[in-house]
Amino acid sequence: MRLTSLDVFRGMTVATMILVNMASLPDDDKKYLWLDHAPWHGWTIADLVFPFFLYIIGVSMAFSLAKYTSGDAPATKHVYVQIIRRSLILFGLGLILNNLIWNYNITDPKLFANLDRLRIMGVLQRIGISFLCASIAVLSLSKRNIWILSIGILVGYWLILAFIPALDNADGIFTKAGNFGAYIDRLIITPAHLHKGSGNQSDPEGLFGPLPAISSILFGYLTGAWLKIQSVNSRTSSNLLIFGLAAVVIGLLWNGIFPINKKLWTSSFVLFTTGAGLISLAACYELVDVRKYRNWFKPFEIMGLNAIFIYVASIVLIKLIMVNQIGKDKQAVSVYNLLREQLFGWAGVLNSGLLFAIATVLLWLGVAYLMYHRRWFLKI
Repeated sequence: MRLTSLDVFRGMTVATMILVNMASLPDDDKKYLWLDHAPWHGWTIADLVFPFFLYIIGVSMAFSLAKYTSGDAPATKHVYVQIIRRSLILFGLGLILNNLIWNYNITDPKLFANLDRLRIMGVLQRIGISFLCASIAVLSLSKRNIWILSIGILVGYWLILAFIPALDNADGIFTKAGNFGAYIDRLIITPAHLHKGSGNQSDPEGLFGPLPAISSILFGYLTGAWLKIQSVNSRTSSNLLIFGLAAVVIGLLWNGIFPINKKLWTSSFVLFTTGAGLISLAACYELVDVRKYRNWFKPFEIMGLNAIFIYVASIVLIKLIMVNQIGKDKQAVSVYNLLREQLFGWAGVLNSGLLFAIATVLLWLGVAYLMYHRRWFLKI
């Protein structure tokens, strides 16, 4: 069984990721704030993309591992080897994306950053670690115990962050440098290998964050396992919507004592974004699987079928055009700003960034369509 609505949801998430990445101009006062990440506590549309990817991975897991979780066949050594292989590839791709020399200098033709300042963690690294741990949990535990584990992780994570401050910083338990996760990163990864944008004091995808991210995947898995035994009708969509609204409300209530924060991946953030994912999946499920409006959403389905390729390739393109410049000294301008100004400068600074982002989404849709037409589906 394959949920077309899940492919559509995945494609929408990829398209949104490209949109928010390309619409975020380097100057803070020249971008739509709703398309940029929240500075610290809080959330925007941009903050939903990463947890949606994890949630979708979990839903897919309910179908890809169905043979081993239903009792039809035991999970063999080969299954675990494949899971470990996928996790390592994701981690490796993340390392490469983090540490490529984006601004190529022909007089110093290095491809990667020096080993002494490699950034270790990142988006794909977190996905790889969380996927590995969640897969093992799914193959080893009953659904009841998966519920207990998922909730236990969120409660335990809250207790740790709320009551154990960084031992080398007194800024405060929920601050960038004062939270316990940042302390773990400085202690184990060391500051030289942390995110440069945080002043090497913390990392938005640090070592501690994969713990609650496991729950993001497991909640997706529980959704998928539930969907497998439901009839394809509007009642199922309504139930997804109700569950989603309940999770959002609980996340907002928890926000009062444990702020919704993507960079900390707080437990309230997990519940809030899981709820938003359930609501989004409910809409896709109703329109695509129940009402059969599949052709209306075909572009997103096509993007969803090659999500990992489009993700990696789009990140490469974004960094290349934002870092590399044309011209010299004070006259130098990034390729991104040059293209944005030449193509859409007539629309004003804010709208030119948005229009350029939309054009980039359409570009990658074209690439996805060509791959779909040739039946090229790149999987890990």
